[in-house]
Amino acid sequence: MGRIDERLAELSITLTDPPPPAGAYVPAIIDGDHVLTSGQLPFVDGQLPVTGQVGSEVDPEQAKEAARLCAINALAAIRAAIGDLDRVEQVVKVVGFVSSAPDFTGQPGVVNGASELLGEVFGAAGEHARSAVGVAALPLGTPVEVEVTVRTRD
Repeated sequence: MGRIDERLAELSITLTDPPPPAGAYVPAIIDGDHVLTSGQLPFVDGQLPVTGQVGSEVDPEQAKEAARLCAINALAAIRAAIGDLDRVEQVVKVVGFVSSAPDFTGQPGVVNGASELLGEVFGAAGEHARSAVGVAALPLGTPVEVEVTVRTRD
């Protein structure tokens, strides 16, 4: 068991296989020494635990937990692409999309769910640039979608 697998176990996180794509894309792609994930939804056992817009149907704390689940699913996609999360040298960029009620402006707090998880897993290597974007709607009614880019080593 590698260092990152041990850390995930300490955090009581189990990575599953990434869900099959719902369209014409792959869950993650390797580009040189970077792995870029497709947008990850907060699926748990094939189901979305919550749906709706943040600030109306979904509480920001629920959405923050959903963003954490998105990051866990992104780690599963990255592991499937490279085989071993110990190869991750740096989390480079996180982009979070938040399905937001018209007056909701707390997108950064929601996407912190993903950012904080990556910091817990990778420590200093989990520090990253980030965008948190409010949108009118997301696929399947999910409140949040997260993309992650990492730099790897051999």
